Amino acid sequence: MNHVILPELGESIEKATVACWHAGPGQKVAADDEIVEVVTDKATFNVPAGHEGVIKEILVEEGKEVPIGTKLAAIE
Repeated sequence: MNHVILPELGESIEKATVACWHAGPGQKVAADDEIVEVVTDKATFNVPAGHEGVIKEILVEEGKEVPIGTKLAAIE
């Protein structure tokens, strides 16, 4: 099982809010597919899956603020 991790988004950014999921459980994704949009106080970012496979579980719901390094979804 692989995980989509909230990556470092900038030097002074410590957390982000999950704004919108572009993919959901059961959906096949490629490693470079942008599957989730996150928002910080400075900008909006799209986060890629990072792994090819099928999304098994969304771990952070839309609207939730989480720190950098948080597991956002599980891909199998």
